[in-house]
Amino acid sequence: MGSPPMMILIAGPYRSGTGDDPVKLAANVRAMNAAALSLYRTGHLPVTGEALALPLIELAGSIRVGDTAFDEIFHPIAERLLSRCDAVLRLGGPSAGADAMVDQARDQGKHVYTNIDDVPPVMD
Repeated sequence: MGSPPMMILIAGPYRSGTGDDPVKLAANVRAMNAAALSLYRTGHLPVTGEALALPLIELAGSIRVGDTAFDEIFHPIAERLLSRCDAVLRLGGPSAGADAMVDQARDQGKHVYTNIDDVPPVMD
């Protein structure tokens, strides 16, 4: 059984457990992007807050993760994005930010998936 196409926010750790190491941050983004590609291939529209936030953070003059420009944009853009999404896919390990996205999604009555295999494919 399939579902109509959904816009699904991928919520996973970005900074948690990385010590803000750029290699580890990039690995977390790659993991979210890999999940996004899988969802795309099932017919959904996957989105990540990182894809929208990181270019804006750079343009805003951020010089390090967690500085004022970073904090101005990173979580707030994900919160705004989630208000337009149908569901959240929560990935990975501990993350206060990803958990906040799950809580917000539940408060808004949205679907929350914790396993990519539980997201139904789009019906033909």
